[in-house]
Amino acid sequence: MTGILVLNAGSSSIKFSIFAEQQLTSTLHDDLTLLRKGQIAQRGAFVEFTVKEADGRMLVRTRHPSNVTLFDHDAAMQQLLAWLDAQPEVWQFKVIGHRVVHGGQQYCSPVRIDDTVLRELEAFVPLAPLHQPHNLRVIQLMRARWPGIAQVACFDTAFHRTQSAIAQAIALPQAITAAGVRRYGFHGLSYEYIASQLPRVLAEKAGGKVIVAHLGNGASLCALVNGQSVASSMGFSALDGLVMGTRCGSLDAGVVLYLLQALHMSTAQVSEMLYQQSGLLGVSGISSDMQVLLDSHEPAAEQAIALFVYRIACEIGAMAAAMGGLDALVLTAGIGEHAAPIRERIAKACSWLGAEIDKNANQHGAEQLHLPNSKLPMFVIPSDEEQMIARHALHSLRLGSASLG
Repeated sequence: MTGILVLNAGSSSIKFSIFAEQQLTSTLHDDLTLLRKGQIAQRGAFVEFTVKEADGRMLVRTRHPSNVTLFDHDAAMQQLLAWLDAQPEVWQFKVIGHRVVHGGQQYCSPVRIDDTVLRELEAFVPLAPLHQPHNLRVIQLMRARWPGIAQVACFDTAFHRTQSAIAQAIALPQAITAAGVRRYGFHGLSYEYIASQLPRVLAEKAGGKVIVAHLGNGASLCALVNGQSVASSMGFSALDGLVMGTRCGSLDAGVVLYLLQALHMSTAQVSEMLYQQSGLLGVSGISSDMQVLLDSHEPAAEQAIALFVYRIACEIGAMAAAMGGLDALVLTAGIGEHAAPIRERIAKACSWLGAEIDKNANQHGAEQLHLPNSKLPMFVIPSDEEQMIARHALHSLRLGSASLG
């Protein structure tokens, strides 16, 4: 069976999807047919492997103890490949699409992967240390397994290259800026997919001023005008902006200097703290999982949740200012799609913008969250990064060139 394989490697998981090939238009807005989806993820002392049908029906769910503290991407890929080999369907993949977090300045669109591309992408590892190494390792493994299959890298930074030079600028000396220190923005594949859904959900407002809140373990906001990114809360790295599961969000650079100079922490210790020990986990001292915090009665859990919502409210104000107004607010990703109490608190924080949430619709996970008389429409749109990657991968293959740009 001919298909498209999508791989999305994170720091502690590998998500995968298999799509059936179909005709695409040049707009990339046509949905492909999902056949299977699943993931291999570290769950505490266990590694869990799940595979689902397109309708969500569970096909495979296994757990086995893990004797390593860090997720073993090589072992996970071997498990996935063994499952593929054991299927009665013989998958003939035409193309493999990969999520790659950082494309730097030069990669503004998906690209066919070769040795030169891989070398250039390795230079961005320091800019996205939690993700880029694992993205590239999975690419290397798949090239070794199936050297004859085209592989396409799709970048989380690419969608934000429509931002103005001012929106991407950081007020540092020009020599530093020229070396690549600028605001890149992330979660671009998620935002691109949401942008493709706006005409269906917002109708005539789809081309207006829309803020999309990607709220998951990683979290950010993006301001869209006519479906294009004009501002984002994440900047040079995936540390910036909102409070996240284990990441700190916006931070006075003086704090880093203090940690290095006064507390004599090493750069490795600072990096570990900012990326993996801060955010919801650091503030609460309990968990990085929003649902665990919502279920907790500990004051520290409430403090972490309150800070999470406060920073979102502040950044929504900043995004609205960048656009000169706001026509709609869209929530997506794990927390945005599933945490009704957080959605309600965000709506309350945005009451000055005219947000009025329908509590019943919110509790039942409806697409439309706002009351009929609300001045600020609010919606939940599930993200589908894998669908976006599959569209790009197949489109890139059909173009028969190294880049869509």
